[in-house]
Amino acid sequence: MDTLLNPLPHSLSGMVVEDRDRHLFRVARRAFTDDAVLEEERSNIFDRCWLYVGHSSEITNNCDFITRPVGGRELIFNRDRAGVVHAFLNTCPHRGSMVVREKKGNALAFRCFYHGWSFNVNGRFASRFDEGNYGKEHYGGGCADLAQVPRLESYRDFWFVNFDRNAMSLSDYLAGAKEYIDLVADQTEAGMEIVGAGQQYVINANWKLLAENSIDAFHGFPVHSTYFDYLKNIGSLRMESGNSDFTARGMTSLGNGHAVIEYASPWGRPIARWVPSWGEEKRELVERLRQGLVQRFGQERGIRIAETSRNMLIFPNLVINDIMAITVRTFMPDAPNRMTVSAWALGARGEDEELRKLRLFNFLEFLGPGGFATPDDQEAMENCQRGYKNLREVGWNDISKGMPRVGPPMNDDEEQMRCFWRQWRDRMADRTAGGK
Repeated sequence: MDTLLNPLPHSLSGMVVEDRDRHLFRVARRAFTDDAVLEEERSNIFDRCWLYVGHSSEITNNCDFITRPVGGRELIFNRDRAGVVHAFLNTCPHRGSMVVREKKGNALAFRCFYHGWSFNVNGRFASRFDEGNYGKEHYGGGCADLAQVPRLESYRDFWFVNFDRNAMSLSDYLAGAKEYIDLVADQTEAGMEIVGAGQQYVINANWKLLAENSIDAFHGFPVHSTYFDYLKNIGSLRMESGNSDFTARGMTSLGNGHAVIEYASPWGRPIARWVPSWGEEKRELVERLRQGLVQRFGQERGIRIAETSRNMLIFPNLVINDIMAITVRTFMPDAPNRMTVSAWALGARGEDEELRKLRLFNFLEFLGPGGFATPDDQEAMENCQRGYKNLREVGWNDISKGMPRVGPPMNDDEEQMRCFWRQWRDRMADRTAGGK
């Protein structure tokens, strides 16, 4: 295992070293700091994996649109007049200007402000200039239309794009993650919706640190102890559940680098788990929601939806945390030591107004950029990034916790991070790994 002694591996595949006989898993810290590594990630991962672009509820009506960056590209995500969903590259085929500069809206057509080229909401070129400006072939073959992303597919109202035309289907890519998306999407018969405009913030750390942190239960009590003390003090902590106790359900590898940790909730869940701080007047309402889930899905699955929390990572950069509130979160690298995070609250359509207030309060209180959790996590990740200045002498991260365990891993083991890093290693070592 001499490789572990080398703090600066030269090959990308050599940056992840696993020795199952010795129960050792190491990741080179150079993977978090090197510009060349990030460039390879952009081509091997972000250009080839399915990336979340938006939720159906963000473009509910025909001709609704939003614009957002995904995978290093600027995109228009919209519905056309017939309700068909599209994702266009937000660049004019004429001279390259961004065609749509607004964040969201409803429009019958898009018009580039630079030279006035116009496009229908299905992407077709809609301007007609006087004879002599362009040849008769100019309007043929789609060369003047907005360019669509190579692949656009959805699962349960979650829409993804892929810039690799030959990638596997989204359904195959999501693999076991579909079961856990279902646990979110099935929380109400009316469907789920993004609430509000979302939040965006910058973390001065490598993007993979947030991927790790999002499914890392080991850090929960050391980093977020203040939050648990606060919940206890206000009566929002319940240590009993329909699952009898709070023993971790464990961690599950979902395939293709995706992973989830699932556990019985110590906090209230607006979907169907009451806590005393909400008041007795809400108890009956929440109990009705709980019984509705049991009637729809049976005792085991109904109580699972109501009682258990789950933190899921869909490789490479989508997190769905279904905990005291639901957050949908993506993050994109700007540099080896900087990422931009986008986060949205997800809620049940048509839910009781008071429960919606509780949901959004929970979201902001813990998951928002000014809440209990996110600033703590940000400080931890940025502290790691600062520590990587010592990588010349201390070159490896250890991700070995739980490797000797006999039986299923616990959710505070580190197997879920190992799932992420194995996929990262395979994709970085071979461009075709998992992509066809």
